[in-house]
Amino acid sequence: MEKQIIATDKAPAAVGPYSQAVQAGDFIFTAGQLGIVPGTKEFAGPEIEAQTRQALENLKAVLEAAGSCLEHAVKNTVFLADMGEFARMNAVYAEYFAENPPARSAVQVAALPLGGRVEIESVALACDCCEGEEGCGCHQS
Repeated sequence: MEKQIIATDKAPAAVGPYSQAVQAGDFIFTAGQLGIVPGTKEFAGPEIEAQTRQALENLKAVLEAAGSCLEHAVKNTVFLADMGEFARMNAVYAEYFAENPPARSAVQVAALPLGGRVEIESVALACDCCEGEEGCGCHQS
């Protein structure tokens, strides 16, 4: 089985010896995405809501670069700097996964890169949908 490296300029570039995502067979494994605005080294804002929204937009961009989408996510992991912000993160997260959400773990960590409030990674299925299939964001522009 071959692995394919996934990269896009629509999400923050990898800042170390890792890839934004790797496709292996029918699965796409993403690196953790912070709430950094692509092309900058700046967070979308200091609050958890802005950083969560941007992290999910970055995750969406990486999955779309792999030919998949958030609809095909099967397992997400959310890393929080402060578990006390879980409810606020979860409110934004629910906007992106309103129906048939993937499995998820959420943990508090000692610290996140660059002082971030949240980081989100995903395992998703590669898309096998037909162009324009209902409910799939893989082929939408």
